[in-house]
Formats: sequence, structure tokens, C-alpha cells
Amino acid sequence: MLKITEIFFSLQGEARDAGLPTVFIRLTGCPLRCTYCDSEYAFYGGEWMHFDDILAETAKHPARHVCVTGGEPLAQKRCHQLLERLCDAGYSVSLETSGAIDVSAVDARVSRVVDLKTPDSGEVERNLWSNLEALTAHDQVKFVICSRQDYEWARDQVAARSLDDICDVLFSPSWGQQDPTELAEWLLADGVPARFQLQLHKLLWGDIPGK
Repeated sequence: MLKITEIFFSLQGEARDAGLPTVFIRLTGCPLRCTYCDSEYAFYGGEWMHFDDILAETAKHPARHVCVTGGEPLAQKRCHQLLERLCDAGYSVSLETSGAIDVSAVDARVSRVVDLKTPDSGEVERNLWSNLEALTAHDQVKFVICSRQDYEWARDQVAARSLDDICDVLFSPSWGQQDPTELAEWLLADGVPARFQLQLHKLLWGDIPGK
């Protein structure tokens, strides 16, 4: 069983699969408290669900893409079993994770989207840098940028760790904090080998949970 906050059907709003119809499985709980978090409602509560019931609810929606998110989904150890079950069922599966918990044991069929924490996130010390050794071209690294300081830090991490040689690198402006156009201009000026992204779901529906 896993504690689930919600299961819903929407468009993937970010990362490599942005725009694709996707079933989102949001697990409850997170050990981090990032300043830009937009899913605080998933920190507590939720409902215990058996794997079979989770798979049955997922199958009600017309999508072959599934995103397991949170909170921090890996904070629940049985998340690994759910990811395997979803892959075995034929879904294309992505995992949104904070990067503070070991991802090396995640099923290799899953695309791990690792959110490396920037200084202004308030959780930069929680980055588990050894996770980078486990990543492949199938995975993704994301930076949520809150300020020029965040941008410069992330830019320097990409260069120092050759992150673009490992997997796709994503830069996203923090909603309501960092001007998107300004971030895009910084990326272009410095020639950062990263993909600029906006949160499509927020452009369409704002901050409505379950969208």
C-alpha cells in the first residue's frame, strides 16, 4: 500500500514530455520544505491505497504516460514497487523527485526527473550529489530558478559537472518569482546547454490543484 494524495488526468506541464496527456499519481509526504513548493497540500493527509487499486484508477484514463510525483514520492519506500508495476503494465513512466533521496534503485525503465535544489530553494544542502552517478540519457535534471543568484549557481553546476553530457538539463523560472523572459535571455547570453521550460499547466489553469 501507498499513501496517495490524488490521482488525476491532465497534460504534462513540464520536462521532456510537456504537453502529453498524462496520469499523475501524487504520493503524500515530503521531508523537504522548498520555498517555491506548489504542492504543500500533499505534505499531510492522503489515503492509503493498494497497488491494484492505484493501477485500476490509472487505467480509467486514456493515457499511456504516467508521472509519479509528490511531495517526495521516494520518501515512501514502496514507491519502487509501484514504479515497477506501472512499467510492467506497459506505461511510459516518469518520476519527479527532489534529488535528496537515492535514485539508484529506481527501475531503469523509469525516466527520473531530478530537481536539483538551488540556493533560494532553502534546501540546497539536501542535494544528494551521488545521484548524478546513477543517471543516464533516459533521465532529466531540473533547476527551478528563483533569482539571478540561483541562475548563476545552476549555470556553474551544469558546467562544472558536465550535466548536459549525462542527460537533459532543464531550467524553469519559479512561478511568480523569476521573470521568464529574463531567464531566457540569461540562458541565451551564456549559451547554457539546457532546455528552457515554462510550467504549461500553470499557464493554462493557474495554481489549481489536480491540474
